[in-house]
Amino acid sequence: MPVVELHLIKGYGEEDKRRLGHALTDAVRFVLPAPLDGVTVMIHEMAPDAYYRGRDTKTPAPALPDPAEVVRAYLSAMEARDLDAARAMQGDGFTMYFPGTGPMTDLAELIDWARARYSFVNKTYEGFDAMPGAGDISVVYCRGTLSGEWPDGTAFSGIRFVDRFELVAGRITRQDVWNDMGEMRGRT
Repeated sequence: MPVVELHLIKGYGEEDKRRLGHALTDAVRFVLPAPLDGVTVMIHEMAPDAYYRGRDTKTPAPALPDPAEVVRAYLSAMEARDLDAARAMQGDGFTMYFPGTGPMTDLAELIDWARARYSFVNKTYEGFDAMPGAGDISVVYCRGTLSGEWPDGTAFSGIRFVDRFELVAGRITRQDVWNDMGEMRGRT
């Protein structure tokens, strides 16, 4: 069974090490058909004064935030219409694409675009999937259903959606949205 050994400078918290252990286990199982309890991850910690690179001791960089939690917080801020909090989670060059739109770079554009589509919308989440992307990118998919109210006051629910996010250094740089809203609206 696979054994992964990792050497770290002391300074990372218990939650950071748990996330790292889970990610390494999942990475092994992504390639090898090992059972979950067949993958062993050992994290060896050393004091900063026992780690040298280029003749200098080093201290650990802070761990990146869990990208799925960043996305969850961003979506919660959007639903609460706390646009300042949502903007604070966006990175440089933030761009979003919604059904039938070109690129939008500001949340005010999204609010204007959505005004003709619905009065409000809420999301019920079925799951979040986070994974590494190319280079420094983290990718998060969230999926579930939408409910809310059309502009004429009629309620809707059960509309499927998938959102894909890209994050760099813990900040959202891209959002792509797919949903069946146009299909469902055409039925009412």
